[in-house]
Amino acid sequence: MASKLISIIAGVGPGTGAAVARKFASAYPVVLLARKPESFESLAKEINSNGGKAIGISTDVSDSSSLKNAVEAIKKEFGPDVGAAAAIFNASGGFLRKPFLEIPGSAFQDSFAVSAMGSVLFSQSFLPLLLRGVELKAEHPPSLIFTGATASVKSSALMASFSTGKWAVRALSQSLAKEFGPQGVHVAHAIIDGVIDTPKTKEWLKDMPSEAKLSADAIANDYWWLHTQPKTNFTWEIDLRPAVEKW
Repeated sequence: MASKLISIIAGVGPGTGAAVARKFASAYPVVLLARKPESFESLAKEINSNGGKAIGISTDVSDSSSLKNAVEAIKKEFGPDVGAAAAIFNASGGFLRKPFLEIPGSAFQDSFAVSAMGSVLFSQSFLPLLLRGVELKAEHPPSLIFTGATASVKSSALMASFSTGKWAVRALSQSLAKEFGPQGVHVAHAIIDGVIDTPKTKEWLKDMPSEAKLSADAIANDYWWLHTQPKTNFTWEIDLRPAVEKW
């Protein structure tokens, strides 16, 4: 049965998405979703060369037809009866630090399209595969995990466009946890409260010490912990932050 189970990660990049993909690739074939092939090509090659299985699919999570094509590609690769062990939504949009009156409407549209509608469309696309995972009696409860942020629970000045989308993701995840938990799917929301240590943050936050940033690999370990929780101990929400983070 295990061979029919896969993991899907949307929003694959050099930080959390890649770390989660590597972690879950140790147990399942992984499907890497991102708009641009350059976001997943080297990661897929790395996983495949290390004995795992990974495929990348160019996908726009804000576009229902793009996600439909991704589902069709997955079934073509793994078979029509494929089930999902895990689906991780790590995409977001609308990140812009500006005074509210200076934020263009396009930033809000991006936030709503990618974070809010993207999480909705992603869930509608892959919950059927997660429910199939329940039918296949997966070793661990099939898991739908959303990457949140400080902005998911605490809106800050200058961050209106980003926080509106992130709040929507949290609301969706809570509703889905209550609906699909009893059906055997573990839905969880992770508040990432701080800066993640990635190549990009190394460049624009050169003076910030590494211990003040979240480790992407440690986030992946926490996602794996969520995934392996038994039905008796489902966690809906966790918050992760460096020890020095003010909150």
